[in-house]
Amino acid sequence: MNTMISKKIFAFFATLLVLVSIYIIYLYGVLAFEPVTDNPNPMAQFTRGEILDRNGKPLAISTNFYHLSVTPSAVKNPRLMAQLFAPVLEIDEEEIFQKITEATRVFYLKKRLDITSYDTLQNIIKKNDLTGVRFDKIPGRIYPENDLAAQLIGFMGDSGDGLAGVEYSMQAELEPKYGATAETSRPGQNVYLTIDADLQYKLEKIAHKAMADTQAESMMLLAADAKTGEILSYVSLPSVNLNEYTDSSVEQRQDRPATYAYEPGSVFKIFSVASVYDAGLISPDEIFVCDGKYDVKTSNGERVTITCLDHHGAITAEQALQYSCNDALAQISAKVNSEYFLSKIRALGFGEKTGIELPSETAGLVRSTTDRLWSGRSKPTIAIGQEISVSALQMVQATTALTNGGVPVKLSVISRITDKDNNEVFTHIPEYKEPVFSPVTANYLLQCMKSTAQVGTGYRAALGDISVGVKTGTAQMIDSTTGGYSETDFLSNCVAVFPTENPEIILYIVITKAKGETYSGRIVAPVVREAADVIIDHMGMTREGAASLSHSGVIAVPGENLPEFTDVLPDYTGASKRTIVSLFQKTDWEISIVGDGYVVQQNPPAGTPITENMKIEFYLE
Repeated sequence: MNTMISKKIFAFFATLLVLVSIYIIYLYGVLAFEPVTDNPNPMAQFTRGEILDRNGKPLAISTNFYHLSVTPSAVKNPRLMAQLFAPVLEIDEEEIFQKITEATRVFYLKKRLDITSYDTLQNIIKKNDLTGVRFDKIPGRIYPENDLAAQLIGFMGDSGDGLAGVEYSMQAELEPKYGATAETSRPGQNVYLTIDADLQYKLEKIAHKAMADTQAESMMLLAADAKTGEILSYVSLPSVNLNEYTDSSVEQRQDRPATYAYEPGSVFKIFSVASVYDAGLISPDEIFVCDGKYDVKTSNGERVTITCLDHHGAITAEQALQYSCNDALAQISAKVNSEYFLSKIRALGFGEKTGIELPSETAGLVRSTTDRLWSGRSKPTIAIGQEISVSALQMVQATTALTNGGVPVKLSVISRITDKDNNEVFTHIPEYKEPVFSPVTANYLLQCMKSTAQVGTGYRAALGDISVGVKTGTAQMIDSTTGGYSETDFLSNCVAVFPTENPEIILYIVITKAKGETYSGRIVAPVVREAADVIIDHMGMTREGAASLSHSGVIAVPGENLPEFTDVLPDYTGASKRTIVSLFQKTDWEISIVGDGYVVQQNPPAGTPITENMKIEFYLE
């Protein structure tokens, strides 16, 4: 070493090392004794916006959940921990013990614990000096109405992002936008849906009963404002309790009105007749003779045979809809050019997404004349609702063309959006499309639907005191095994419009794979009548023969207000769930609600001094 490095070089590097060390110590001292200053532009922390019904009833509220993780090597007494945690976590003691003793790395013992379980476990841990456990706080949601309009509302995952429904499609509006400073960040906005939660509850009750009565596999019910396209009720069964979303099945989570494509059958005939009538190719008095089947040979020699359910004889187009005559509809379709017919179908919105504010919407399927599967029977088959697939939302949107003088209106599930100060930043304005039919055609089809409810296949949907127009349809479903039509599985559906003189409501119901009776006129039309009755009464629509009386117009409505706030916790005993839910808007409290109905117990009790980040539990019955 003495021969390779001179003393001068060694001295130079030693001195340099000392100087660098002194400089580092100096910088550390400066930072250590420098006074702490507040960040003039701190990052803003905001809460995810709420989802509410059109009247302001909360449907999705932000809260916090906790993931419980365990570090096996740090657990001193696995048996004691398993014994104490089992009743709170609702997990078998032996299962907990086995997980702790067999695991080799950190694992989650249970996810999504509510505030009540979290507090209980924290007390157990402190009291028994347990080690090796940790709680991870995650953003979450409480859905006060459980399974009400579940597929429409959707669900938020542990990451804080929406995973389905409006929670997903309106993520940008609901989720806070974080910038570098508070000034560049935006709080989450509140999204008001177009549905009426009270009406939704009533119609879901009807739907559940209908599904049970028919032993059906699934069911859809949509009610929409006939003029604006706003969805007033959105039912998809089977459904899921959104507070237990992670334990649900694929069938329970499926948003059928938006994602399920199917052949509608005879309900589609109203659009077929409208397309040909609008072209001036048939008249109201024109006669078509039904002899039980449509049997023709095309110019290229192809034989086309379509059977009918009966021999209807000489009938008009209106009567063809009343009796749902396949033969007459096939004859009507023969009068129109295929390209023109398909253009009308597409103009109604079939074959493309409606653009409603929901994810994963299906476009359905409308064939083209250049499609390799197009044949001589395609046009008459489409005219009776086969060889075409649609969604329930498309059927409702197409019907708006009949209720708006030939002009379809885009569907919507968003009524308005407000900021954290309740200022409106968006209000739904109806979006009308290009006219598809003339007003004369639209009125003619409404008259046809009205007579179908009076003397046709939809007579069981007739209301009596309010005019209603309907069209029923029963379609064979595709057998996934054979690829052909099933002999046992049917899709039964019915569309209704009321009142027909000035349509206000479109009601569309679909029942799939009913057991026993499957004919739509027998199992769906009565449900339409029951649901329409509820809608009419709920919305206060005028009924013929209804009693009237004179009133000043001034009505005193008893309000339910929150107790007066002081420096102690008020007594909420007897308060309704809806009142308690409003407390979630207070960001300095952590609220937990157990049960439904009215408050029977609260913890801490009334009179407890209010503190910051106070945890309050309400038990309802």
